[in-house]
Amino acid sequence: MASSPLSLSRRTLVAAAAAAAAFPTRLLAQQSRRVLAGTYVQEGGAGLVPLVPSNGAWTAGRALPEIANASFGVRSEARGLRYLVDEQAEGSLGIYGRDFRRMARVSTLGADPCHVALSPDGRALAVANYSSGSVAVWKLDPATGLPIDEAARIVHAGSGPDRERQAGAHAHWVGFAPGAPLLHSVDLGADAVFAHHLDPRSGGLAKTTVAYRAEPGSGPRHLARHPRLPVAYLVAELANTVTILGAEGDGSFRRRGVVSTLPAGFAGSSAAGHIALNRKGDRLYVSNRGHNSIAVFAVGGDGGLTLLQHVGCGGDWPRMFLLLEERGEMLVANQRSGTVASLRIGSDGKLGKAASPTGSVPGVAYLTV
Repeated sequence: MASSPLSLSRRTLVAAAAAAAAFPTRLLAQQSRRVLAGTYVQEGGAGLVPLVPSNGAWTAGRALPEIANASFGVRSEARGLRYLVDEQAEGSLGIYGRDFRRMARVSTLGADPCHVALSPDGRALAVANYSSGSVAVWKLDPATGLPIDEAARIVHAGSGPDRERQAGAHAHWVGFAPGAPLLHSVDLGADAVFAHHLDPRSGGLAKTTVAYRAEPGSGPRHLARHPRLPVAYLVAELANTVTILGAEGDGSFRRRGVVSTLPAGFAGSSAAGHIALNRKGDRLYVSNRGHNSIAVFAVGGDGGLTLLQHVGCGGDWPRMFLLLEERGEMLVANQRSGTVASLRIGSDGKLGKAASPTGSVPGVAYLTV
């Protein structure tokens, strides 16, 4: 666990960079109801693509090509900043203002960054680097929201029985624990959830422990915390399961149960993808890439899960979805078909059949408001 300097100086960080085309920048900033789609350049992606609602459908607008490979990100509403990864071998993180002009760009100190988390107080930022199996953590300037010069780099250790996917560690998710100086990270290759304990005074990294040891070969991908209960849900990409975890006071997790994300009897190839709870915490949604469906679960008062339905995702390979509860709608990023599908959310939390997709959004990987 060592600190590594940023690849750019503090002076470079605060310099405005790369003038974006004026028209699409203003368009993005002015569309309060729009959704943003991050795309992979190597899969034909045009950059960050705005999706605008019009007459009950979504229309793809002009892209910002300079915001490339944004496969995940997070927004600071208080500061009006977006932190977006550029997922490639030499990973980096771009920080953008309200007008989508880049305020800073820093190395993620690893390969293929794929997930980002902002601490509840907005003073720290973490990134998971998939291919290098590492996590980078920055302290943020409380005035500007930009990274302070030094970043801490944590390298995971471990492997799993799947020789193709688990030859080494693959960090896939990061998240700060609510109400505790603690950062969790999920590692697909190591079959583990790690707990990185932070010094409550300095915010620096104190120690790393294993918070939960997943089933060998399951390949845990993402974790979703319940908004009220001391419960979290761990989706496993390789096993196509969701494990219900009880959160312990020391930052560890205890297994309470497990459910499949796939229908009984399905024997095809599939890989679980995104997982999210609705605001009330009474419905859990998981995407199945290969089976090409969204699984919907009812969440009980104790956090237990009951399968309600599987509904088609409206495309191929649903990498991510976005809940727009105020619109009663779910948008699904279907990566391989290069489309975004719209599914209605009923009053009972179930999903309706996918409507016609938007126009082509090649390489779509990420959706955000």
